[in-house]
Amino acid sequence: MSGAKKGDSVKVHYTGKLHDGSVFDSSLNREPLEFEVGAGMMIAGFDKAVDGMNVGDKKTAKIPAAEAYGEKNTEMIIEVPKAQLPPDLKPEVGQQLSMQQPNGQALPVVVSNVMEETVEIDANHPLAGKDLVFDIELVEIK
Repeated sequence: MSGAKKGDSVKVHYTGKLHDGSVFDSSLNREPLEFEVGAGMMIAGFDKAVDGMNVGDKKTAKIPAAEAYGEKNTEMIIEVPKAQLPPDLKPEVGQQLSMQQPNGQALPVVVSNVMEETVEIDANHPLAGKDLVFDIELVEIK
């Protein structure tokens, strides 16, 4: 039996954790995740980890930030005058908001600092800058 390779559609169960062991996502109580190996549907390190696995194989993959959601981009952290926020909004650090991009798409952001006149918001992916650990089980190669 040959292992999963680029172009194969696969199904996997996974648990994604940070290095402190805290779980940020898991498929164990849902259907397995289906994706095409090497198609860019997954973060690069996850794709690489599944490449070559056989059905029934289990592995733990340590994925550095560069092969996950990238490093934090300081250009994605901006200061916004409080006057530009909705008047009923009381910003707090950690609060999730949505900004509208020029193309009309919503962009999820997190309040990272609240000052007297401005609010600092971070539009980086919440896992940007973090090394990740995935427990992966290959369930099916279609």
